[in-house]
Amino acid sequence: MSPPLHGVRVLDFGQYVAGPAVALLLADLGAEVIRIDPPGGPRWDSPAAAALNSGKKSIVLDLTDPADAATARRLVATADVVVENFRPGVMARFGLGPEDTLALNPRVIHLSMPGFSATDPRAGLPAWEGIVLAATGGFTDMGLNRILMGVDPSYTPLPLASAYAAALGALSVATGLVARRRTGRGDAFEVPLAEAVLEGLAFNSLAVSGLPPRYLSLREHEIARRRAAGEPMDLTYERLQELLDPFYRSYPCQDGRLFYHCCPAHRTHAIRSLKVLGLWETVRAEGIPTFDPYLSTDHWPEDADCTLLAYPLSEHWTQRLSKLIAEAFLRHPAEEWERRFDAAGIPGAAHRSTLEWLRSEHPRAAGLLATVDDPVHGELTVPGPVVWTEETKPGRRPAPAPDADRAAILADLPGEPSPVAPAATPGGLPLDGVRILDLTNVIAGPMIGATLARFGAEVIKIDPPTPGFDPYHAVVIGTHAQRGKRSVLADLRTPAGRDVLDRLLPTVDVVTFNGSERQLGALGLDPERLRSMRPEIVLVRVDAYGGPGEGPRSHAAGYDDNVQACTGIMTRFGGGPDTPEEHAHLGTIDALAGFCGAFAVVAALAGRGEQAPVMRTSLTAAGQLLQIPFLYDGAGRDDLREPSGREVLGEHPGYHCYQAADGWFFLAGPAGAAQERFQEHTIEEWAELLGPRGVAVHRIEHIADLRARGLVRESAGPVPLRDSAVFVRHDRHPSGREVDLIAPQAVRPRNARVRMPSDAPRYGAHTREVLAELGFTPAEIDAMAADGSIADSWTADHGYLPT
Repeated sequence: MSPPLHGVRVLDFGQYVAGPAVALLLADLGAEVIRIDPPGGPRWDSPAAAALNSGKKSIVLDLTDPADAATARRLVATADVVVENFRPGVMARFGLGPEDTLALNPRVIHLSMPGFSATDPRAGLPAWEGIVLAATGGFTDMGLNRILMGVDPSYTPLPLASAYAAALGALSVATGLVARRRTGRGDAFEVPLAEAVLEGLAFNSLAVSGLPPRYLSLREHEIARRRAAGEPMDLTYERLQELLDPFYRSYPCQDGRLFYHCCPAHRTHAIRSLKVLGLWETVRAEGIPTFDPYLSTDHWPEDADCTLLAYPLSEHWTQRLSKLIAEAFLRHPAEEWERRFDAAGIPGAAHRSTLEWLRSEHPRAAGLLATVDDPVHGELTVPGPVVWTEETKPGRRPAPAPDADRAAILADLPGEPSPVAPAATPGGLPLDGVRILDLTNVIAGPMIGATLARFGAEVIKIDPPTPGFDPYHAVVIGTHAQRGKRSVLADLRTPAGRDVLDRLLPTVDVVTFNGSERQLGALGLDPERLRSMRPEIVLVRVDAYGGPGEGPRSHAAGYDDNVQACTGIMTRFGGGPDTPEEHAHLGTIDALAGFCGAFAVVAALAGRGEQAPVMRTSLTAAGQLLQIPFLYDGAGRDDLREPSGREVLGEHPGYHCYQAADGWFFLAGPAGAAQERFQEHTIEEWAELLGPRGVAVHRIEHIADLRARGLVRESAGPVPLRDSAVFVRHDRHPSGREVDLIAPQAVRPRNARVRMPSDAPRYGAHTREVLAELGFTPAEIDAMAADGSIADSWTADHGYLPT
C-alpha cells in the first residue's frame, strides 16, 4: 500500500520551523518535497534545521536573480503544493505570491504562513517566534503556578506558534487536496502564526460564566483570595506545592528523581494509583469519599467536601493524601515506579531532561527517534515522524546538502509557464459529506473532530453511559473540545451497544480513537474488522507514547502532562530537575496532537484508495515537534544552552523581554540594551525608534486583554473569522451559561469555506435521534435505555453541568 500522499509534489520555500515542518509532515506521508533555499542554505544554522529537512531534495535559487526566479516559476508549474512562511507580500515581489502561483498552475495549493495575517495592521512586522508569542499571551498566560509566583512575563523557548501553525498548515494543504478532487482547482490558504497559537492555547483562554466553586482548584481559590485582599502574587515554589492536587504533582523518589503523578479526575485511575502505592486500604478506612462526581452538591453525602473521582480535591484531602503519597514514593526509584504505573495502566512518568529522553530506551525502540548520517553535522539523532501510517512506516533519511539535487530537479522542467486568468472556484465546505465517528476522550482525541467540523465534517461522538472522567475535564473542557458534534451515550461492550456500532460503522468515513491496540480490539474495532465492513474507512489512533516501532512504553497510559514530564518540557520550564513545572495551563501538547490527528484524517482522505490506511500520531511525537530546537543529539549537544527557569527572559539581549515606561515588551533583532534604559520611553516610542533598524518590538499581551478587545457575541450575527484574535461569547450555549472561546480562525482558504462549529452539546443529547436514524424503533430504544445499554444524559436531572 502506498502512503496517502504518494505522488504529491511539494515546493518548500520555508525557513526556520513553521514552513519546513509542514513540508516534513507531508513528506512523512509520502509526498516528494523539493526544498528551495537561498544561497548559503537554510537560514537557521542548527542541527534542528537538518532534522526538519530530513528526506527532502534540495536546490538553491536566488529569487532576486531573474533567471532563478524564472526557474522557481517553472517548478511551480509542476507542483501540487507550495509552502512558504514569509511576511505578506514578500513572495509576490518574486512573482511567487498566491495569485501568481495559482495563475501559473491553477491546481496548486499555496500555503502562506505569515506571523500576522495580510489583513492585520501588524502584517509588515518581522514576526519572530518571540514577537508572535508576545502578541498572543504566550509570555503571560503560562499557568496558575506562574500567576501565584508572580512570574510575569514568563518566557518560553518553545516554538509554540510555529508548531501549532505547522500542524494546521499541513491540515490546510490536505484539505485543499481533498477539495481539489471535487472542484479540479487549487486554492490559497493563509495560516497566520498568531491565530494558530491562539487556537493551540485555546484552553488558556476558555472561560465559563458562573462556574460553581466545586470546579475551582486550591490554586484558583488562592489567586482569587489574594486579588480580593490586594495581596501580591509572591508564593514560593515550595509553598506552591502545598496547593497542588495530590494526583497532579511531582514527588521525590528513593533515588532523588522526581515522579510526575498525573492521574486525576478518572473513575478508576486514582483508586488504582493508591492501590499500587499501598495506600488504598488506609485512605478507605479514613473515609475518603468516592461518590458519583456527576451528583450536584445538594445531593452529596452529608459532610462531604469532594469526591476522589473528581478534580479538584478539598484542602483536607489534598493535604492528607499528599503526605501519604509523598512517603510512599520514597520506597522505590522513579523508573521503578514508572514501570509499576505502566503495568497497572495508570498515567505517570519519571521526570527527565530532554537530553535524558534522547538517550533513553523507549523513544529509540519506538521509532520516535532515528539516527542519520548528516552531511554537515555527522551522526545525528533526530525525531521520527509526527504522523505515520501503520502500513508504510517511514524511515529517516538525512537532510540533503544544499543544491545536492539541482541537476536532477532541472532535468525535466518544462519551459517558462504562461500565466492564465484564474477561474472562479466553487466555494464550499471541503469536508462536506464526510462522516466521522469519534470514540475519543479528554482533549487530544476530541480535538480531531472539533477541528474538522469547521470544514463541514459531520461528527458523531459516542461516550459510555457511565462517564469515565469527571465533569470538569469532560464537560467544562469539552465546551471547546466537543464543538461541532452530535453526542450519543452507548455502552459498546454490551450486545445492544455493539449493534449500534455495527449499524453505524458502514455509514461513516472515519473512526477516531485514542487508546491502545488492546482497547481497540476489545471494542471490535481492529483494522481487519473495520475493512471487512467498509474497506475505505479511515481509522486514526492517538495514544500517549506510541511511535512507528515498539518500545517498552508503547502501550502505557498517559496524559499531556506525563509527556511533558518525561520528554524534558517541565524540567526546562521549571529550571532544573528539582523544580519542574507544567507548561501552560492545559493542552500544550494535547491541542497539537489533535491538530496532527486532524491532518492524519484529511491526508488519508486525500489519498483515498480502495483500502484506507491506519493513521497514527501520539502525544509524544507531537511533544517532540514542540521542542524541535532541542530535540536532537550529536556532537556538541551537551553544550547546547536551553533557556530555562522562572527568571529567564529571553535567549540573548537581542531576543529578550524588556520593561518600558508603560509595560513589558519583547524585542527581536540586532539590538539590546540595559533594561534601565528601556524604562525611559514607552513601548510605542521604542517601536518607532527601532523599527527602521530592522528590530521588531511588540507589547507583551495578556490573553484576558486580547479577549476583552476581540470579543464578539454569537447572538450578534456571523463571526468575523478573518479578523485577528477573535473570541466568541457563546451567549446561547446549551449549558445555560456564557462560554468564551477562541474563534476557529487560523485556517483561511481563499476559495473554500470554513464555518463556525455548533456548540458542544449536552452529553447524550442526540442518542435517540441518531439511533432512530440507524433504524432502531422507539420500543427498541426504550428497551436499550432500560437495561443501561444507552442513555441520554450523565445527570439525573438531564442538566449540562452538575452544580
